[in-house]
Amino acid sequence: MQLENTYANYVDDEGAAQIQALEKELGMRVMAYATPSVPGDLSAEQLKSVEELEIKLCVRLVAYKKH
Repeated sequence: MQLENTYANYVDDEGAAQIQALEKELGMRVMAYATPSVPGDLSAEQLKSVEELEIKLCVRLVAYKKH
């Protein structure tokens, strides 16, 4: 798998290789991302909007507070 460095510039080639080795070991995809300091505190209505888009796009979304 070729990592797109534009989006994963916090993982160097060695780190990418380690992630790929873990993927092979687990037989699953592993997603790496830099964790922002504060997750978003969503209202019930906001959470519903996120969940609806997740279903529509078949993805998992995570909301974080802006820095």
